Amino acid sequence: MSAPKFTTLGCRLNAYETEAMKELSQQAGLTDAVVVNTCAVTAEAVRKARQEIRKLRRENPDARLIVTGCAAQTEPETFAQMEEVDAVIGNTEKMQPDTWKGMAADFIGQTEAVQVDDIMSVTETAGHLIDGFGTRSRAYVQVQNGCDHRCTFCIIPYGRGNSRSVPAGVVVEQIKRLIDRGYNEVVLTGVDLTSWGADLPAQPKLGDLVMRILKLVPDLPRLRISSIDSIEVDENLMQAIATEPRLMPHLHLSLQHGDDLILKRMKRRHLRDDAIRFTEEARKLRPEMTFGADIIAGFPTETDAHFENSLKLVTDCDLTWLHVFPYSKREGTPAARIPQQINGNIIKARAARLRAAGEAQVAKHLTDQIGRTHHILMENPHMGRTEQFTEVTFTTPQPEGQIVTAKIISATATQLTT
Repeated sequence: MSAPKFTTLGCRLNAYETEAMKELSQQAGLTDAVVVNTCAVTAEAVRKARQEIRKLRRENPDARLIVTGCAAQTEPETFAQMEEVDAVIGNTEKMQPDTWKGMAADFIGQTEAVQVDDIMSVTETAGHLIDGFGTRSRAYVQVQNGCDHRCTFCIIPYGRGNSRSVPAGVVVEQIKRLIDRGYNEVVLTGVDLTSWGADLPAQPKLGDLVMRILKLVPDLPRLRISSIDSIEVDENLMQAIATEPRLMPHLHLSLQHGDDLILKRMKRRHLRDDAIRFTEEARKLRPEMTFGADIIAGFPTETDAHFENSLKLVTDCDLTWLHVFPYSKREGTPAARIPQQINGNIIKARAARLRAAGEAQVAKHLTDQIGRTHHILMENPHMGRTEQFTEVTFTTPQPEGQIVTAKIISATATQLTT
């Protein structure tokens, strides 16, 4: 009998939860199973999930195939109807030990084929804490799950539920354990990180959590924040950006578009000038700050002029690392009902122009680093990342998981070299 095989599609949070499921399934004694942790962010993501399931079934004809994740949560019947699938479990159920104990039992007859409850009824984050995840150098800590906002293009709140926060004390204790185990960088992760604390007593903000971690875990060399909503950034987070060198100077922003009318139609809470103002202010506080961003190409009603505003935002905000999403009609979202959907070829062309703009920004950033000295966290003996998350290659092997100081000699199209 073999240990379960896991396949993760989608975001860092999904990857984090896969690590939790590995532990839960191991504790339950589950064997000879394949688990697919799906993503639902676009219709294309669901299509890829179905494709992956068929491939895994061909490769593992005798294993029990279990589907979970956001796509399983939002449309369980889609996967339950696939002949390759033995069981479908929701995002809440996948984090519960009893679910995996049931899967490890006789399975057929003893376990319901579909276990997906109403995610909106969940009021707490599950108590799954992973002491170590990612490379040996970097660990991810989930501090928040779910989202209270209802952007018109997004299905994720229906897969993740409303926002729930992990109490600060629990987060601090976990980070202390990770530092004791030798990790040199911790990344705070969640679905809507800047909403952290809204459901906790006294309603603390993300900046409060960051300052508390840095104060109470003095041995933590590097703290990193994953994707944030810049309009929700609080004073303490700006203070941390300005005064805390252990907070890494790289933020990934959930911007989505660069035109005010499209932002309103997306039901975003910021305008174009808000994004520009935030990046300018953060750079004044921390000149070496770099930004990544999510941008959607081809949202319904997007004209050439609207798109040009998005394209211009890349340089107006001096964005470096772009995640470009060609708009994909997602059934169940308000945007899918907008009559003026954009032609697929136009969407593809606009996405390509955004990616090209992003590549030009990366090239500029890499060139700017030549001759500078960086503190680089080694992910393997020959590759590490700077404070701004830029890849650096080494010809001479370096100690994995350690922070080394090196001068940048040159750059390729995607990496720095020492």
